[in-house]
Amino acid sequence: MWVASVGYLLPLCAVVLLFTLQFCRVCCVDVPTNVSCRPGFSSSSYRFHVKSTPLSHSTVLGKVNFSDCSGKTDAFYETDVAHILVASDGTLVVNRQMKHQVKSFTVHAWDSEGKKFSTNITLVDHGRRLLYSRGHVHSGHHNTELESPKISSLPVLTFPKFNSGLSRHKRAWVIPPMNVAENLRGPFPLQLVQIKSSRDKEITVFYSITGQGADRPPLGIFTIKREDGWVSVTVPLDREEYADYTLKCYAVSQNGESVEEPMDIIIRVIDQNDNRPRFTQKVFEGSVLEGVPPGTPVMNVTATDADDPNTENAILGYSILNQEPGEMFIIHRQTGVISVVTTGLDRESVNKYTLTIQVADMEGEGLSATSTAIITIKDQNDNPPLFISKTYTANVTENVVDFEILQLSVTDKDEPHSPNWRAVYRIVKGNEGGFFNISTAESNNGILKVVKGLDYETTPVYTLLISAENEASFSIALTPSTATVTVFVLDQNEAPIFNPKEKTEQLREDHPVRRVISTYTATDPDKGQKQVIRYNISRDPAGWLEVNPETGVISSKAELDRESVFVQNNKYSAVILASDDGIPSATGTGTLILDLEDVNDNAPVPSPRDFEICNEEGVPVLLQIVDRDLPPHTSPFRAQLLRSSDKNWTVVLNEKGDGLLLTPKHMLKPALYPVYIRLFDAQGIFQDTVVNATVCECKGELYCPPKSAHFGPPVFSVVLAVLAAILALLILLLLVILFMKRRKSVKEPLLPEDDVRDNIYYYDEEGGGEDDQDFDLSQLHRGLDARPEITRNDVVPTLMPAPQYRPRPANPDEIGNFIDENLNAADNDPTAPPYDSLLVFDYEGGDSEAGSLSSLNSSSSGDQDYDCLNEWGPRFRKLADMYGGSED
Repeated sequence: MWVASVGYLLPLCAVVLLFTLQFCRVCCVDVPTNVSCRPGFSSSSYRFHVKSTPLSHSTVLGKVNFSDCSGKTDAFYETDVAHILVASDGTLVVNRQMKHQVKSFTVHAWDSEGKKFSTNITLVDHGRRLLYSRGHVHSGHHNTELESPKISSLPVLTFPKFNSGLSRHKRAWVIPPMNVAENLRGPFPLQLVQIKSSRDKEITVFYSITGQGADRPPLGIFTIKREDGWVSVTVPLDREEYADYTLKCYAVSQNGESVEEPMDIIIRVIDQNDNRPRFTQKVFEGSVLEGVPPGTPVMNVTATDADDPNTENAILGYSILNQEPGEMFIIHRQTGVISVVTTGLDRESVNKYTLTIQVADMEGEGLSATSTAIITIKDQNDNPPLFISKTYTANVTENVVDFEILQLSVTDKDEPHSPNWRAVYRIVKGNEGGFFNISTAESNNGILKVVKGLDYETTPVYTLLISAENEASFSIALTPSTATVTVFVLDQNEAPIFNPKEKTEQLREDHPVRRVISTYTATDPDKGQKQVIRYNISRDPAGWLEVNPETGVISSKAELDRESVFVQNNKYSAVILASDDGIPSATGTGTLILDLEDVNDNAPVPSPRDFEICNEEGVPVLLQIVDRDLPPHTSPFRAQLLRSSDKNWTVVLNEKGDGLLLTPKHMLKPALYPVYIRLFDAQGIFQDTVVNATVCECKGELYCPPKSAHFGPPVFSVVLAVLAAILALLILLLLVILFMKRRKSVKEPLLPEDDVRDNIYYYDEEGGGEDDQDFDLSQLHRGLDARPEITRNDVVPTLMPAPQYRPRPANPDEIGNFIDENLNAADNDPTAPPYDSLLVFDYEGGDSEAGSLSSLNSSSSGDQDYDCLNEWGPRFRKLADMYGGSED
């Protein structure tokens, strides 16, 4: 029961206790132990007298006094000037030489509660009188009279006190950063600060540190003595690697219990000027237009410095050490911008400048580096093209076109092959007629050409004024250069000129022969010369025209025909020549066009003239009506059958009126039937035409089947008679040949009748296979390579052109002319048979490669026995007698 009650009351008591503690924390306040002490500097500002010369390293400026009401004599100080340090006793010391005098700066300090206090420091030149004072000013002695403080006195940090009562906690104790210069020379380890606990006199306290540089990379930079709390640095620090370190300090008893709250200390690495500035490029390249005014920026050079950018160690200053070939540029000390400093930049004089530039830290007074800047001067069109010669003369023959007269040369100092250099030529005066043109060649010369034919009789001399400029506009006010070209026109014998060049005459195609068609004359442009003009015809494809050579009167010498193949679109063209008697003679041409008017000189005819039709239920045959005339000399047409053709046939026009429909009236026997038709045109002009109709033994088809073609009895009889005559001739020829064979005399046999031969017959030999095909046919051609070259003429010559035969005319009246012309062409045809033949039969070849048989002889000395030949039969018996017998 009691245990249960206690378990129930414990949470309630805890809540009441927490509420009481919170109330006491709000209500209770700390009572200061020393009401009369106020932490801070002894003065709000200090003024120290120094020499006006640059302050050297370790120079003592003065001392400031600070109290935090804790009774300690040392404190942590900091300044806003990198090269002035404040010792723990308040002594101000120059850390490194000061090239630029600092007149004022601020010193900061912190009390035990972490509150920051500041005071102003003013440096006054030695011997300078104070003109006024404001507030309480502490005047220090001259720096030459101050004794150097003991810099070796290092600060001691005590852990903040911790109250465990019900009173309110003090705010966290803020430890100001400790400044440690980089690149210290040692000896190492070098003590920095001592950490102490307020209970080190009561119990044994051990100290330790953690953080970057201690137990975290980089390891081992800072160490602490476990027994006395001295924090030391073991190696020189490098600000460019780590700018600051944060260490956490611990104080524990022998049994490992914490006796103080952990304390953070910050070690700030003070920068030293240990890095030279570096240019971002080995060579800087820039460009600027020539003739720009002073102050024009050209380029910007840049450099970097690894030192602290908040100190003078990284404040860079730029300068120009040297520039060739002249001093035309300046550089901004802080930004590195290179600008033009004076006038006179001229690319034609100097097109490139080389500058040696330097950058140094400490605002240009410290460590330095050099680089090169190359500035290219870009061209502007500040030089006009100038003609090499101011006057030119040239000769041009009249009437020539697209002829180069001459080339004009210019010089230009601007950059070659640029728009500032390329010339543009213009004919300013003298080319009002547009006879000349000038262009620019790749060599920048001006090419003057004549583009229209000149006339000596009109203008014998031309004077041209030509100017030259550039493709790009002038950058300054310049006057274009000019030159004068005098062109002399040379006279020549010009051809007569027809007027007009083409002349058209309209006339009927039935124009009478030998009647004048037109007078087409030409005039001689050489007015100063009295020349005679003669005319002739150059091209008259149909041979219809003739011209009077003296007057140019053109007449017809043959009938005109609008339907001729030489007439296109009712127009017939002929070329007329006009020649003068000059030396040399000149000839002009003119074209005469005859526009022929159609007359009704062609009657309509059917086409085709032959057709096939079945004798049973034949389909009407359509024949087109052809009329070479033009309307109204054509349709409507009329058709009429002649010579009893209407007994077997009927003829009507088709629906369009441009064709005939022929239909048999009744069934006809298979035969060839002539149909006589008379066709009329709209003017009543007619022509009789015969159409051959082949009637076949068939039914309903439009054309006769190929296998069922039948001929009438007369035709069949003629064919049979011809075949019988050929057969009889062949039989007679065979009989004659047999008779001639019989009459041949019987020749004496080569061998006697009693000749007994051993005969071996092979009936089953089929050849030797592939080996039997290896024939050397070249042996048959030996000696024939040198045979005479004789052309055979018993074949059609292939190198001679065949004549053109005239096709059969549609007009029957032209049949006579058709036969005469084709007969004449056949008589003169070199390709028509018979052919002259020259054949060679007796050539046997020459220069045979075979050797002479005279080198062969038979031996009589010997041992050879030829008696065996007697056993080979009658054929070899003679050889056995010749070679096998005795010498007698």
